[in-house]
Amino acid sequence: MAHLLGGRVARSTHREYGQAMLEIIDTGDLLAGFTKSASIQVWMSHGDRVEDMPPGFGVIGRSANSSYAAVRDSSGMNFGVQFHPEVVHTPEGPAILKNFLYNICGCRPLWNMKSFIESTIDSVRRDVGSAGVVLGLSGGVDSSVVAGLLHRAIGDQLHPIFVNNGLLRLDEEKKVVETFRDKMGMRLIYVDASERFLVRLRGVSDPEAKRKIIGNEFVRVFEEEAGKLSDVRFLAQGTLYPDVIESVSFKGPSATIKSHHNVGGLPEQMNLKLVEPLRELFKDEVREVGRELGLSDEIVERQPFPGPGLAVRILGEVTHNQADILRQADHIVVTEIKKAGLYNEVWQAFAVLLPVKTVGVMGDERTYENVIAVRAVTSRDGMTADWARLPADLLATVSNRLINEVKGINRVVYDISSKPPSTIEWE
Repeated sequence: MAHLLGGRVARSTHREYGQAMLEIIDTGDLLAGFTKSASIQVWMSHGDRVEDMPPGFGVIGRSANSSYAAVRDSSGMNFGVQFHPEVVHTPEGPAILKNFLYNICGCRPLWNMKSFIESTIDSVRRDVGSAGVVLGLSGGVDSSVVAGLLHRAIGDQLHPIFVNNGLLRLDEEKKVVETFRDKMGMRLIYVDASERFLVRLRGVSDPEAKRKIIGNEFVRVFEEEAGKLSDVRFLAQGTLYPDVIESVSFKGPSATIKSHHNVGGLPEQMNLKLVEPLRELFKDEVREVGRELGLSDEIVERQPFPGPGLAVRILGEVTHNQADILRQADHIVVTEIKKAGLYNEVWQAFAVLLPVKTVGVMGDERTYENVIAVRAVTSRDGMTADWARLPADLLATVSNRLINEVKGINRVVYDISSKPPSTIEWE
């Protein structure tokens, strides 16, 4: 806004990534309800700043690194903030957004998850008609909510397909079949394609290449299975808004951070049309949809798991042995966090297998084995995250179990980086 309206923007000598303090200069309109000269915590993510404001603009908030961290023009029609009011790490963000939406724009808060479900069901029925829909069901929150939503909308026209790509969590295939076929009565199709995926990944270490290989193979399997069904013309996916933002520039000049198996990994030509009912929702909103649909807490509260699975938590080439090591390690991390009663307190907690080996001593023998990194973060929507302050005793227990129970591991490290500048996943 500053650039287009005649101001000057330049690279900052001091980048701001993460927590910062915003000093309130003006308590009118956008910052109404706050105390003048008080400071509030905000979340920054930028390497530039406004050096000179456009004509007619005045400062209403500033940070240590930016004299113009929040601005307003004299007409009261244009407002700008350098920080992110929409993320959980800006605690007063909702109040700022409410000021803008309700007091300045005159919006009314009529939209909710119940109305979203109703409108989505109507839209799906209208778009799909009597055709069949295949869905990639992983057992995670996103695909489970899509399954519940589509099952309510079109019943047995939905054909959930669960693909074992060899990169799943421990015993994942058993849990998915039991939950969705046996308990929920869906017509689940189970496909064990683990060897097929692992062969395609042989010798591949580039993370983007791995994602796209998995994404393309994922779609190929679906097309093959859909070809065995009559009148299937649609492929449903649990794509969320953060996936879209980080994969393609959707509504604005956002940079592509990574490809996603639901977005960047799709081939140019597909025989199936896409149905992505959650495409403009964040994870916390998806959980609300799940609760509204009556899905169990075990499903709704499940932590996110990447579409490419363990492949993006194994740095470098993926092999059978590495996948088995990481599967066991990840199970221990999650199990101990659940035992500590912290599973619902963190956004994601998992293990990462690093492509380095380290010297160790076990008994009277020297070892040269793998390093596991433990990653645990707090977040609300996945767009920003901070590292979780897990108790030292819990980390000690996790480390001891990993080294003692998982053959091939002799060192454990804990990741204390936030997003930004890091990402939640390592690849």
